Amino acid sequence: MTTAESPAPSPPEHVLAIEASPEDIDELGHVSNVTYVRWIQDVAKSHSAAVGWDADAYFRVGAVFVVRRHEIDYLVPALQGDRIELRTHVARFGAASSERRTRIVRARDGVELARALTLWAFVSTSTQRPCRIPPEIREAFVLNARS
Repeated sequence: MTTAESPAPSPPEHVLAIEASPEDIDELGHVSNVTYVRWIQDVAKSHSAAVGWDADAYFRVGAVFVVRRHEIDYLVPALQGDRIELRTHVARFGAASSERRTRIVRARDGVELARALTLWAFVSTSTQRPCRIPPEIREAFVLNARS
């Protein structure tokens, strides 16, 4: 295989282990779709903090990531007490945006319960308008080893 045909290296993946709690369950007896959205945000924040970019760090540079769009495929329901692994990585960066992919996996058997694509915009805290993502933020997500 030539260099041109070599697959791109996988971006570092961040894993957050959780357990589905009684508060996560809807009237049908499984984890609600609202909970999945919260989990997707929780693992994104955890990943960011793990690479050195917690909320305080973003406020120091005067900009934060905000969700522009979530796409979620619900594959298998999660139930109360299920141990879950939230697995995420930043798939790509634009000038003022990023695309994050998340997989929600049942820990005991590795079954993928849901997968998501989230588009994030990097916006100024003072103007609320999109702004360029600084190189140090991009590098933090690309260069850090698996966390």
